[in-house]
Amino acid sequence: MKTTAAVAALATTIVTALAAPGTASAAAAPLAPDVSALASGTIQVAEAPSAGLPGKAFTAWTLVQASVPRLCALVQDYASYSSYMPNTKSAQPVGEGDGYVLVDMTLDLPLGQQKKYRLRLEQQQQPDTTQCKLAWRLVPTGLAPADTIADTTGYWLFTPIQGEGGKTLIEYHVYADPGPVPYGFGWIVEMMSKRSLPRTLEAVRAQAAR
Repeated sequence: MKTTAAVAALATTIVTALAAPGTASAAAAPLAPDVSALASGTIQVAEAPSAGLPGKAFTAWTLVQASVPRLCALVQDYASYSSYMPNTKSAQPVGEGDGYVLVDMTLDLPLGQQKKYRLRLEQQQQPDTTQCKLAWRLVPTGLAPADTIADTTGYWLFTPIQGEGGKTLIEYHVYADPGPVPYGFGWIVEMMSKRSLPRTLEAVRAQAAR
C-alpha cells in the first residue's frame, strides 16, 4: 500500500505537470485523483471547469498494469486506433513537423452519424522525466460543420506509481464541442465526452495487456 506521503507526492507531481507551459487544453482539469481508490482498476470521471466555452470537459483516471513507455508508445500508434479505440473508424497520420504529428480522425457514431476532423498531437516534455504527456488540439480543415466538430483539445498523462508493482496512473482529459447537433441528437455531446472516457480507458487497458 502507498503511504500518505507517497500519495501526496504523486498529487504534487500531477499538479506540476498540468501547470506546465504548453498544455493543450481549453478547459482546466481537476487537480488530482484519489489514487488509493483506483487500486482495484476503478475508473474515476469528473467534469472539469469550462466556463465561457460551448463544449464540455471531463477528466478520467485509472491504474493500469503497464509501464509508462508501453502506454506512451501505444497511444502514439495512431494507425492502430481503429482496431481497439471506441467508435474510431480510422486514424490516419497525414503530416508531421517539429515535435508534432497531424492525424485525420473519422468517428462512427450511432444512428449513422459520422464525424471527421484533424488533430495536432504533440508529446510534451515534463518536469518529471518519468512521466509521458501527449496533448492534442483541433486543426481546422475546411470541412462542412455538419461533417466535423467545432473543437476538441485534451491530453494523455502517464505517471508511474512507486510501490504498486509496475502500475501506471493514466489521466485522460478531453474538451469537446461537437458544434451544431441535429434535433434529437443531443446525446452526441455526451458520446464524445463523458460517456467515451471510461470506454476509452478500458480499451487502452486491454490493448496494453496484449
